[in-house]
Amino acid sequence: MPVTAVSGSASGIGAAVCQALRAAGHRIIGIDRADAEVIADLSSATGRQAAIEAVLEQSEGVLDGLVCCAGVGSSAACNTIVSVNYFGVSELLDGLADALAKGAAPAAVVIGSIAATHVNPDQQPMIAAMLANDEALALQHVNALGQSGVAYASSKYAITCSARRRAVDWAGQGIRLNVVAPGAVETPLHQASLNDPRFAEAVKAFVAPMGRSGHPEEIAQVVAFLQSPQASFIHGSVMFVDGGMDAKVRPGRF
Repeated sequence: MPVTAVSGSASGIGAAVCQALRAAGHRIIGIDRADAEVIADLSSATGRQAAIEAVLEQSEGVLDGLVCCAGVGSSAACNTIVSVNYFGVSELLDGLADALAKGAAPAAVVIGSIAATHVNPDQQPMIAAMLANDEALALQHVNALGQSGVAYASSKYAITCSARRRAVDWAGQGIRLNVVAPGAVETPLHQASLNDPRFAEAVKAFVAPMGRSGHPEEIAQVVAFLQSPQASFIHGSVMFVDGGMDAKVRPGRF
């Protein structure tokens, strides 16, 4: 039975991923702030390290899969967005890489976002700070800017870039690593943005060509495929699951 750790397992896309992977025969080690096998707060270095140690203990140091779903949206505080969406993912990837290397046909997925394509990395110094793993400097930049929407897009760009960089080295260890980039998905995170007067109108206007938002189960099925033997040659890719929104916004860039 494959053993897979899933962060953000208690709700939204993470909960749907757990359900899909369990149906495919995986044993899940969920990571969340409540209602999970591992209770941890990924917004702090201490919480991330505690999560890594607990997963290693429960998996006996061997993982076949890792899915990083934990994240917060633009309605959260700027520093929380950077700490959870970037460092809460990158440190799990680093801390669990050795366990994955010991697994059977190991694979990992990072949940990114179509928002990663909506930021110019050359204009956001917080992105360079994130990619340099300098959390203090990244938080300094994001707090000075004070724009949570930009912080969200920047965090998703940075973690997507970071995952693709890792993919080159991880291939040598036999670990596949991919990014799934959803568009609008009906989750508590999405609802929080709809409820925030700063973002509600923009979120309502962000409608994919298919005319609706996605459902967590639709994202989870793609993740389950990427974690399966059927995806054995898919590595270092960014898969948009967005109802055609990226094609609408960037038809000439792919």
